[in-house]
Amino acid sequence: MSTIESMRRRISTAEDLHSVVRVMKALSAASVRQYEAAVESLARYAGTIEAGLQVVLRDHPEATAAVEGESPRWGVIVFGSDQGMCGSFNERVAGHALERIAALPGGPGEAEVLTVGARVVGRLQDGGCRVSATFRTPGAVAGISQSVNAVLLEVEALRFREGIDRFLMVHHLPDGGPAATQLLPLDRAWLEGLAARPWDSRTVPMFTMDWRALFSSLVRQHLFVSLYRAFAASLASENASRLASMQAAERNIEAHLAELGLSYHQGRQQAIQEELLDIVAGFESLAGDERRRKGAAPD
Repeated sequence: MSTIESMRRRISTAEDLHSVVRVMKALSAASVRQYEAAVESLARYAGTIEAGLQVVLRDHPEATAAVEGESPRWGVIVFGSDQGMCGSFNERVAGHALERIAALPGGPGEAEVLTVGARVVGRLQDGGCRVSATFRTPGAVAGISQSVNAVLLEVEALRFREGIDRFLMVHHLPDGGPAATQLLPLDRAWLEGLAARPWDSRTVPMFTMDWRALFSSLVRQHLFVSLYRAFAASLASENASRLASMQAAERNIEAHLAELGLSYHQGRQQAIQEELLDIVAGFESLAGDERRRKGAAPD
């Protein structure tokens, strides 16, 4: 009976774990859609910023020269996770980041690395990177803006304190693996393409404020959108990876529960049979004793 009780406790534990996995799977599925919607919602806002840059660059093409970086050092922002159970999410982004950092001038020793998510830090440090700051991943879409502002403040601090004006972002894409995107300096070819692109309507917008202030403001908004998109894309990919892990865990737990159930029923049946055999054996023993007593009694 002790084995049956032990098996019953194992089944109860597996059922509790199965419930937790199902809840986490549902939360991950909802989060994936939430962050994917955040990425999609940025498209129109990013288009408005590009249109503003196009207007400024049309009249002042010399602004493209102001975006060139002068420092040979690079800052790298790597997006990982704070929570586990997301498969090889952190290993893949850390591996891709180390490959890109190794290709930069000076390699890992010269790059200034910022991380989003604590679980990717150790893998980067093992690869020889110096992680100067780590930021927590936001728990919901509402927290992305605050996280973006915190990272931008650190980027500005590195620009003025260390003279670093080249930054690279390494993060997962929602529908693919890790990728690297240059945050700063802005791509000069992309800006020149904006300046040469024809305006969509007959009425060309005008502005009266100083073009340098307007251009600087638009660039800051572009950086905000780029970082926001990287946050949302990474979080969507993290939850998609966690969803896949939870689905695999759910299948394994269900298979394990089926095995435990079969073993429990077989053990219970065997225990019942043993109890019945004990009862029959006891009855036969008592009956034999009774027969012997009757046979030994005098007439």
